[in-house]
Amino acid sequence: MGAGASKNKITSQDQAVLDLKIQRDKLKQYQKKVNVVIDKEVQAAKLALTQGNKKKALLALKKKKYQEQLLEKTEQQLLNLEDLTQSIEYAVVEKQVLEGLKNGNTVLKEIHKEMSLEDVERLMDDTADAIAYQNQIDTILSEQMSPEDEQEIMDELHELQMAELDANLPAVPENDLPVTEPSLPDVPTHVPTVAGKQTEPIKKKEQLQPMLAS
Repeated sequence: MGAGASKNKITSQDQAVLDLKIQRDKLKQYQKKVNVVIDKEVQAAKLALTQGNKKKALLALKKKKYQEQLLEKTEQQLLNLEDLTQSIEYAVVEKQVLEGLKNGNTVLKEIHKEMSLEDVERLMDDTADAIAYQNQIDTILSEQMSPEDEQEIMDELHELQMAELDANLPAVPENDLPVTEPSLPDVPTHVPTVAGKQTEPIKKKEQLQPMLAS
C-alpha cells in the first residue's frame, strides 16, 4: 500500500509542469482579449489624428506598445521555464523555476488589467477625470519606454498620418482623359441678310465673267 501511494505521489516537478500549463493556457486566453484591445487602440489613434489631436494618438500607441511587450515577455518566459522543467537536474533549477512561475503570475495579472475596453474609451474622453487618467498613464508609460520604443512609436504614428493623408486624396483616374478636337463652323454659302431681306446667293466666278465682258 505504501509503495502504491509513493508511486502515485505528485512530485514538485510534476506540479511545476502543471502550473506552467495553467499559465500558458491563461496567456493564450489573454492574448486573444488583449489583441482586441490593441485593435481598438489603433482605431483610437486614427480617430485622434483625424481630430488633429497628436497627443492622444501617441498615448494610444504607447499603450498598444506596452501591451505587446507584456505579451511577448510572458510568452518568452514560459518557453524558458518549460525548458527548465524538462531538465534532468531539476532539483538544481527548482528554485529558479518556482521563482519564474511566481513572476509569471505577476505579469499575467498585469496583462489582465490591460484588457479593459473601457480604458481605451477613456483615452478619447475630454472630461476632467479622463484627462487626469490620460496624463497619469502617459507619465507611467514614458518612464518604462526605452528610446528605441519611443522611436518605434513615432514611426508608427508617422505611418498612420501618411495613411490618413492618402485616404483623403482624390482618386486618380485609371484611363486617360478623352481628347476632343474643337469643331469649326461651316463656311457660309450666302451673303448675310440685310434689314431682314435675303440677298442673292454668292455668284461663282463663271457667272460673273459674261457681265464683266459686256
